[in-house]
Order: sequence, then structure tokens, then C-alpha cells
Amino acid sequence: MKEILEKFNKLFLDKKYSELILLIEKSIKLKPPRILNILAVTRLLNSRDKNSFILAINEFEEAYLKEPDTQVGFEGLKNYINAVVDFYEFHDVNDKSIDFKILFNNALKYFVKAEKFFGYESKLFIAMVRIYKRLNQLDKILYCYKKLSDNNDLDSDTLSSWIFYNSYGYGWQQKDYLFYSKLLNNYLTKYSSDELCQFTSQNNTKVKVGFLSSHFHKYHSVAYFLRTILENYDASKFEIYLYLNHKIEDQGTEHFKNLVKKFINVSSLNDLEAINLIRKDNLNIIFDLEGITSTNRISLFKNRIAMKQISWLGYLNTLGIDEMDYIMVDPNLIFQGEQNLYSEKVIYLPKIWSCHPGFQFKRIENPPPYQKNKFITFGSFNNFSKINDKVLDVWCEILKNLGNSKLILKSSSKGEKDRLEKIFIKNSVNDFVVFVDATKKFKDHLDLYKKIDIALDTFPYNGVTTSFEAIWMGVPVLTMKGFNFTSRCGESINKNIGLEQLIAKNEKDYILKATNLANDKIDLLKLRKKVFEEALKSPLFNVRQFSKDFFNSLESLT
Repeated sequence: MKEILEKFNKLFLDKKYSELILLIEKSIKLKPPRILNILAVTRLLNSRDKNSFILAINEFEEAYLKEPDTQVGFEGLKNYINAVVDFYEFHDVNDKSIDFKILFNNALKYFVKAEKFFGYESKLFIAMVRIYKRLNQLDKILYCYKKLSDNNDLDSDTLSSWIFYNSYGYGWQQKDYLFYSKLLNNYLTKYSSDELCQFTSQNNTKVKVGFLSSHFHKYHSVAYFLRTILENYDASKFEIYLYLNHKIEDQGTEHFKNLVKKFINVSSLNDLEAINLIRKDNLNIIFDLEGITSTNRISLFKNRIAMKQISWLGYLNTLGIDEMDYIMVDPNLIFQGEQNLYSEKVIYLPKIWSCHPGFQFKRIENPPPYQKNKFITFGSFNNFSKINDKVLDVWCEILKNLGNSKLILKSSSKGEKDRLEKIFIKNSVNDFVVFVDATKKFKDHLDLYKKIDIALDTFPYNGVTTSFEAIWMGVPVLTMKGFNFTSRCGESINKNIGLEQLIAKNEKDYILKATNLANDKIDLLKLRKKVFEEALKSPLFNVRQFSKDFFNSLESLT
């Protein structure tokens, strides 16, 4: 056996995966857990096609079930969980031959048993976070991150995710976001000055402004809002530099390239390489459009890549990093007296913090669907992660009050809808809810707004892009007052189109406003008409004024 294992090891190190798979399958009939783990790992290194995933997942599971109380079996379980999520992320969504509910349920069942037996183990909890994210189980996600924190097993990625996922619920106050965001400083690499390219003196003839994002793509939300300023700036005063942190480029990327002085893809560069490359451009100002979202490069900003650094657009809260100088908002998002709850200095744009350029087709005032349906249709196209239990309770109460209404839900993610369905069934309103799969064509997505009388915003994590889209399509959005930047975006949007009556004070008021609006068809018709007529005249879509305000705010910084 020793000789066989040595041969296995040599083939593995030489990356002769196909030979190793063949040898294991031929030489060992009754495979012990250790061999099953080796075989499954080798399969996934050799190929990540459907058949390889299925075989590997089964082998990892078998390794665990054969020895659930040994370290070897435990390794099989961790591998099983990660392989299931990897398979889920990469599989063809149109392939219905794989029942992921069974795979996820097995992972949940095995985790409960393993936690009781082994107690805390960081890699197991990190793996389970991936499962809970796909199931949209916010309480379990936060439970795992809390365990990691209690055991001092956080790193910059896990801490960032923990902060970000708290945005979906009410567990933290703004002071908590500030505290844990400031903690990020301790987990980010700070390079020594002799490793870094030094800034030259700021004698630029124009103001050099950079933007770093993973989303300079055709239909991404960030790209829409960024287009507003990149298509409307004074090139005699400003030079724009774009840094893409994503391997994939598309037609939208090409459009951005034509709008700016310089475009470079930094996704293949390590942090030090990217920092020095950007520093050589001698920027006056750079914007971080990612924050602590999944594709962030906050470590670059920790090492300062421009003389002034600003957080804007992609993440709606404080970053806590000492080197992030400013956060760009509007007066509706961070109130006077609250600036100390954000580590950055606050830049207030006069009206709204972001502006949408609209879409390249003629707007048509669509009749409210209730005129044809004879019932009110609500809708929310926000990511299912934003639909927490409090949101569901409120929406269920609205559906109960009306009795004959509909709620259309659609998410751009592949997130499971089981959690939502269970709550709707528990509240006896499941027949009033329609789930719509993500559409491939963007125009089909927008056309779905034609089926909605009233859009319902999520809380405390408000919709942004979806609210702009709904208003562009002539659909009013009901939102609720918040307590920080993330939870006040709906307020700012509605205030900027003059619809304060659609900002609920609390959950009870949200239910009352939705119910009253649904019952008063005359008022609803007037409201929809106002949304359609006022939208393009409002700060929400006034791209030229917004761009002017945006760049005026930058001139005072240089």
C-alpha cells in the first residue's frame, strides 16, 4: 500500500491527473475514505465538467459517511460542501437533471452532525457560509461569521463579507458598521515605502480622475450610473482613467474605452503590481466603486493609489479604511450630526448621490395592469438576499389585507426561493405570489415592469437600480425610512421625484400605505401619471446637471 500511495503522490505532483484517476480506479476496488478524497480532488483538478463534478461529489460524500467521526471523513465533508457549491455556480441553469435541493439538504444535515461531534472548525464554517448564501438564510450566514469572529479566524475577506451581509438585516446599528469597518485596517497588507512607486508632484495640466471597478460591462448597474458622468464631462479640464478588475470585457467595456484617456485591465495583476501601475499615472483623485463587495480590491486603496481617494456608488456605507479620504452622498443619506459615524469625510452632492442615464428606447406611458386584471399587482425585482424575514412579514400582511392581489418576485441571482415560498405558504398567501426566472434579454426584464402597478422596496437594504428602472417605466416605488446610507437610498430617490408620500415611517405605515394605495385606484392612477411625467425632469435622470454637480465637487478637492 505504501508503494501505491507513493506512486499516487508522484502522479499527483506531476499533474498527471488522468493517469492517477485510471490507476486508482483499476488498482483499488474497495476505496477507503483517504483514497476517495484523493480520487475526487484529482477528478476536479483534471476536469470540471458535469460528469466529473457528480462523481467527485459522490466520492466526497462516501468518504464522509464511511468515517464521519475521523479527520479523514471530516475532510471529505468539507470537500463535499465546497464541491456542491462550485457545481451549483458553474452548472447550466437550464439543466434540470440535477436536484440541488437534495445536495444542499445533505450538506445541512451533515453539518449539524459534524458541528456536534467536532465542534468549531474554521474551514467547515467558511464552507457552510457558501451553502447558506445560496439558500438565502441570513441568520445562518451571520451565525457562521460570528463563530469565525469569536474564534479570531477572520481575515479581510471574511470580515468584509460579515460586514456586508449585516446590511441585509437589523442586527447592527451604524456605530457597529463603523467599528467593524475600522477593524479592516488590521487585516489589510500595508507595503513598505521602498516597495511602492512614489507619486510625482501634482503638476498635472488637467485634473486626473480614476475609477476602479469590476463592472465596466454593458448591463451592469454600476456601468449605467457611471455612464452618466463619463458621457458628460469637460475633457478640457479632466482626464479620466479606468481600471477594470475583471477578466471579461464586452461591448460596454469598449464603449467606456472610447470615453476616457486611459483604460487598463488590472485583474491579472497582484496587489503590489496594481498599486504601482496606478501610482505611475499620477492621479489627483481615484474612486473606489466596489467597497467590500465580493470583487473588491480595497487593499489597493489601503496603500493609497491617488492623492485623494473617494468611495462612491458600488458600496453604500463606510469603508473604515484610514486612507479612504471621502465618501460621496447627498443630504438625504447621511444627516447632519451623523458624519462621525462614517470614517471618511462626507462630500454632499446637492440633490442626489447618483443619476441614471435611462435607456435607448422611447418611453411609453403604459396603462396600469389593474385596469385589465381587475386586481392590484405588486412587484420587486431586488436580489432575494434583500428580502429578509421582516420584509416578508410586511408583504404577507399586505397580501392578506387585500385578498385578491398579486406579488411578482424576480431576482437576477440563482438564489434559492425555497425560504421565501415556505414563509408565503405559512402565511397562506402563496397563491398570490408569482416567481419569475431571470431573463436573458435585458429588454424582457424592463418589459416585466409593465405588469406591475406598484413596486415594493426592500428594507433595510433598499433597491437602487431596480427603483430607478421602475420609475423610468412609470411605476411608483413604495419605500421606508432608514437609519444609514444603505437604508435611505429609497428615501433619496422618492424625495428627488417629489413622492414623499411613498416613504413609510415604519413597517405599520408601509402596510397601511400599500393597502390604501391599492384600494384607491384614482389616487394610484394620478400617482403613476406623475411618476411618468416627472421622472425625466427630476434629478434622477438629469444627467447633465448631475455631471456638472459631480465634477464641481471634485474641483474643490484639488
